[in-house]
Amino acid sequence: MNGANRLKFTVDGKLAFISSLQTGELTVFDVKSRKETKRIKLGRGAAGILMDPDGSRVFVACSADNYVAVIDLKTLEITRKLDVGGNPDGLAWAVKK
Repeated sequence: MNGANRLKFTVDGKLAFISSLQTGELTVFDVKSRKETKRIKLGRGAAGILMDPDGSRVFVACSADNYVAVIDLKTLEITRKLDVGGNPDGLAWAVKK
């Protein structure tokens, strides 16, 4: 896989996601079979990956294009692009207490 950058597993451990800075793709693998399930073209570079704790979405920083892609984990389709500017990379949850 060219330019592999980050790896994240779904909460249930069934799928693995690998982002590529070089190709701008997010590659999805079935963990049990170790087979590629899907490639999602996100833009010119894909970096940080964050799984929604409820297991419904994955967020991917698209650094070169200044947005975060929101992907539905049931359909593996992009549902939104959040314009964030500033070359997004690492992603984390912030909890207000």
